[in-house]
Amino acid sequence: MPQPYTVMVVCTGNICRSPMAEVVLRERFAAAGLADRVVVDSTGISDEEHGDPIDRRARTVLVAAGYPSGDGHRARQTVADDRRDLVLAMTDAHARALRRLGAEPVLFRSFDPAAAGADMADPWYGGPADFEECLTQIEAAADAIVDHVRADLGNAQVGRDG
Repeated sequence: MPQPYTVMVVCTGNICRSPMAEVVLRERFAAAGLADRVVVDSTGISDEEHGDPIDRRARTVLVAAGYPSGDGHRARQTVADDRRDLVLAMTDAHARALRRLGAEPVLFRSFDPAAAGADMADPWYGGPADFEECLTQIEAAADAIVDHVRADLGNAQVGRDG
């Protein structure tokens, strides 16, 4: 069996945006029949939340929208050895930090044609509506991310067969 395609989503503390995106992307890859070919995880630029679970407000919004709760998630900091096929940064500042670690990140929202690659606001400082908006922004980019990975997987297969 070939190595799985790996996707990592990165935000600041790895308790709100990136684990929410991790949950949504796993569900979307599963719906696309790619669950056995794509592995999704998430990290944070900072170590301030290391070991903490997904934020309760993020969990509440995910469950209300019909997603798994993200229980079992534990925040961890991105390190230079974190190599993935696709690294998705939530903001330009995250992307800069990832480049310093040797990664080649892409802004998560660059996959949403309506967002033009904008930063994803941090819901941490807000209320339920901010977490709902964050989920809406994640969902708006998720299908295009699945399409991108599907194309990468197809190109990889062509490269092996050709």
